[in-house]
Amino acid sequence: MAEKKSPSSAPSYWEQACKELTRCDRVMRRLIPQYEGLCLVSRGDPFVTLARSIVGQQISIKAADTVWSRLLAACPSLAPKTVLKTGPEKLAQCGLSKRKAEYILDLAGHFDAGALDITRWPEMSDDEVIAQLTAIRGIGRWTAEMFLIFNLLRPNIMPLDDLGLLKAISLHYFSGEPVSRSEAREVSANWEPWRTVGTWYLWRSLDPVPVEY
Repeated sequence: MAEKKSPSSAPSYWEQACKELTRCDRVMRRLIPQYEGLCLVSRGDPFVTLARSIVGQQISIKAADTVWSRLLAACPSLAPKTVLKTGPEKLAQCGLSKRKAEYILDLAGHFDAGALDITRWPEMSDDEVIAQLTAIRGIGRWTAEMFLIFNLLRPNIMPLDDLGLLKAISLHYFSGEPVSRSEAREVSANWEPWRTVGTWYLWRSLDPVPVEY
């Protein structure tokens, strides 16, 4: 999500990242001032972040928002135990596919059983967190990368499977021509070690109101 910047809400690296990206990248030099006062902010709840990412897989932002609203209405606390009690039928009534309902229930089971090293995630490397998350049904690399960005606020994530990001790179760096993952990776090399920040501003250029994970 995005909020007005403040010392307590902005990632510690945000200001430095913006300065460096503005110096080294022509597109960032133009985009960053357009969203002054906004920044990436963590939702803070790992289970909610991951469940929201599963809901958003392979559907539009609007459709994901609708399903998420229904899920919150059916399961207001959205805690693992509550989701498990809700069961697959009620989850399906929220608009979740059978498979996504199974994924969210499996995720809730992992959290409820204490099978994940949640307290260690802040200390683990990006690849270590991705490896642990992708071992859970329904969580692929894209979902794990969304978690690293929106929950752990990792500064150097480049989600090459994100269609919105590829579209934005196409528009801003290739005059609208389709881009390959390899070309997108080359563009993002100029943003390191702040690829998360570059990604966030490109997302904003497509949708000024960020998705909340």
